[in-house]
Amino acid sequence: MEEEVNVTYLIFGGHVEINKYRYLYFMIVFILYLLIICSNCTIVYLIWKHQSLHEPMYIFIAALLLNSVLFSTNIYPKLLIDFLSEKQIISYQACLVQYFNFYVLVDSELLLLTAMAYDRYVSICKPLQYPTIMRKKTISIFLVLSWLFPLCHFVALATMCANQKLCSFTLKVIFCNNTFLKLFCVTPKAITIFGVITLLNNVGFPVFFIIYTYTRILKICYRSSGDVRKKAAQTCLPPLLLLINHFILLTYDVIVVRLEYDFPKTARLIMTLPLVVYNPLLNPIVYGLKMREIFKHLKRLFCRQKMN
Repeated sequence: MEEEVNVTYLIFGGHVEINKYRYLYFMIVFILYLLIICSNCTIVYLIWKHQSLHEPMYIFIAALLLNSVLFSTNIYPKLLIDFLSEKQIISYQACLVQYFNFYVLVDSELLLLTAMAYDRYVSICKPLQYPTIMRKKTISIFLVLSWLFPLCHFVALATMCANQKLCSFTLKVIFCNNTFLKLFCVTPKAITIFGVITLLNNVGFPVFFIIYTYTRILKICYRSSGDVRKKAAQTCLPPLLLLINHFILLTYDVIVVRLEYDFPKTARLIMTLPLVVYNPLLNPIVYGLKMREIFKHLKRLFCRQKMN
């Protein structure tokens, strides 16, 4: 006798006129996904191949770009399947996995930016101690913690959410994020409190640390020569731009869930898309064009291909 398996399905209700524009949506998202994969992986390949790029800053950049690839792979393939499907649905368990991966990778990106801020701080403020502090062991610890720290938080959070009773089965978005907490009949206080703790640990404290380190860097650069200021601007500006963008998008994601205001479907879709488009596309552009050493190798790569 076969055992019956009860599977709860959720509906993605955030799509706008999908029946009319499904193939257009599919092509746009497919091209975006290819661009993200190719651009990020190209720079990771360059960092891996060239010995001159085997420095802490570039290793953190490679980790950041790999994180972007994983983040996009968590969202885009499911979107592409949904565009070609008659029903845009997902099992509750799969939604929980997507939610888990989404926030682990989002917070990992922020922690990698924190590690980069510390690396820049030591490089500019304590140059003589830099080789001693930023050793291979230190870099490895930072990389492991950047993924492990949010992983531990969200394993606990996802476990608490796994057996909650649902009173609604329609999500107002196109992928699983914080909004799925609104499906619960009652959100336990334990989930709310642990969510706040997770937010502080993975977002609040890293952002505070990044602001503190870059403030210290700016103070030292202000007193230094023009060459030092120029070098600091070249290495510190890209992470700062990404941090500002990252923080704005995260703030939006948290606030929208807390607000009970019912946004129009089109407005909600437009506000949600930057979460999954901006950073994965911006990261390779910012680091590929603004970082002189990476841009130099990138230029050589494409010039060589043209000559061949």
